[in-house]
Amino acid sequence: MNFPTPPGHLSARALAQALPGTRVLSRSLALLALAVGLSFAPMLDLQAQPMLSPADLARLNAAGAAAPMPIAETLCLIEPSQEVNVGTPVDGVLEGIYADRGDMVRVGQVLARLSSGVEQASADLQAAKAEFGARKRARNEELHRKELISQHELDELNTELQIAELELKERQELLKLRAVVSPINGVIVDRLRNRGDLVKQERIFRIAQIDPLHVEAVVPASRFGRIQVGQSYDVQLLLAGGRVRAQATQVDRVIDAASNTFRVRLKLANPNHQIPPGQRCQIQFGAPRG
Repeated sequence: MNFPTPPGHLSARALAQALPGTRVLSRSLALLALAVGLSFAPMLDLQAQPMLSPADLARLNAAGAAAPMPIAETLCLIEPSQEVNVGTPVDGVLEGIYADRGDMVRVGQVLARLSSGVEQASADLQAAKAEFGARKRARNEELHRKELISQHELDELNTELQIAELELKERQELLKLRAVVSPINGVIVDRLRNRGDLVKQERIFRIAQIDPLHVEAVVPASRFGRIQVGQSYDVQLLLAGGRVRAQATQVDRVIDAASNTFRVRLKLANPNHQIPPGQRCQIQFGAPRG
């Protein structure tokens, strides 16, 4: 049923026909209003939100630090506590080698020796001179007591004896340099020279100390401040199997910005040398043990 249009008014259809761009204009205005409203909405929300005081931020940080973190396994590597390259500071020919790769050695043990005939003869000659000087001084001390020689002559004899003894000590120290001695307790990892080789101030052995061992771990930065020196953790051996206890001895105080990690070193006792270094392991940096 059609109602008559009031006088002086156009119908909607007639208005649309009369103004073809009216519908497009109204749609554009609506979109513009929506965009303006969305642009001002975040500003209104930010103004409506209350600002946190420094005390509130401190309480939130403290609560986050106290919250327990999920326990995650961290990969690690078991390494010797130290490795040393052992050689000789003098040149010479290897006269004898008394240890090989895989041998356990002790501190002060002679591993090899250079030819030392000349040095030994020089030390023996100086020892004879020192012994003669000692006997000469003893005879002249008796003459000095009888006032047959002056104090000046006796002082010269004492000085000659002292110089001879110092020269003997020098020869003996040079003779010691012809022997290659182990500076640590450990196992020989590699032997680089053979008997008869001419060596010129170079390394001959590589020795690793395997008691104790070091456990090297790279830990995510989220654990920073939760691992302390002296805490003990269980280490899962991936090659040998089983779990062992290790104690944290070093914790980095600086986080590596590139990887967002820091390093932790633990000491692992290995008195029976049953745990071979070089194998990978896992650590659960959760609650410390003991």
